[in-house]
Amino acid sequence: MSDASLPTADRAYRHVRTRLLDGSWPGGTLLSEGVVATELGLSRTPVREAFLRLQSEGFLHLYPKRGAQVVPIAPGEARDVLAARVLFEHAAVDTLAARGPAALTAAAADLLAACEHRDPHPVEAGRHFHLTLLRAAGNPVLTSLYQTLWDRQIRVSAAATATADHAERDHAEHLALARALAVPDPALARELVTAHADSLLARIN
Repeated sequence: MSDASLPTADRAYRHVRTRLLDGSWPGGTLLSEGVVATELGLSRTPVREAFLRLQSEGFLHLYPKRGAQVVPIAPGEARDVLAARVLFEHAAVDTLAARGPAALTAAAADLLAACEHRDPHPVEAGRHFHLTLLRAAGNPVLTSLYQTLWDRQIRVSAAATATADHAERDHAEHLALARALAVPDPALARELVTAHADSLLARIN
């Protein structure tokens, strides 16, 4: 769905969220409802709704009659977010392993297909790959929570996922994980999940 066809509150939400996640508006930035509304050609009401939604997700802090401040990234937040991501992905691998080799190889086929489809935007390629793993485990609650966690990770790691070199490294690590599940070798897959997160954390730090 294009932005133009979205409800106005969703358009405002997508606009602000994108700039929060790509680092355009770093922590401490004060945002004005009026300025954002003018940029989008909207009234203040949908922008206010977007700000409220992003406050509930932990990205903004609202100040009455002043606007919203971008919540700074806390020390150690990248480490904590990636540690949580590893827990989700280990749970997905363990769930698939408990179902047997057929479940592992079926998930591997989906992940290999995700690797073959090279999205020109590295962040979206990564999102697609990792959500494919979570969805294969078949727990929609965990998948939904993981998507929110992914957004937090993108915010803390934007600079570490943006270049062609980083994209190639991520692709190679994704491919190794998919192949481990295809063997199938869930123990190796778990190790590769952890190594992939450690690699990203090293780039952030």
